[in-house]
Amino acid sequence: ILNAHNLWNARILGKPADYKVWQIHPIKNWGDIHYENQRSSFEITTNATDFEIRIDFDNEEGRLFTSTLQDILFHIINHSTHHRSQIAMNFRDNELEPLSLDYIFYKR
Repeated sequence: ILNAHNLWNARILGKPADYKVWQIHPIKNWGDIHYENQRSSFEITTNATDFEIRIDFDNEEGRLFTSTLQDILFHIINHSTHHRSQIAMNFRDNELEPLSLDYIFYKR
């Protein structure tokens, strides 16, 4: 999730990603990586004047794609939600109670 978020922010900004898709990080670095991802996304959304702007990017196989900024930002959220749900199911499969994933829970 952390690496993919970094990758998508980099694509939006037209710069190289800091991490590889499957790169493993020490747990102690997760908070800093998450903070930087959030800061970068906040900067992107704050400075955006047109969410319909089209962004060209190469996927991991080097194939060129184009998506709107709006669709990429939605994808970042949707993609992370999908994987957080997978983690929650893994917790339940191992008789552990997962943390709440509800957006409104965090807004309280």
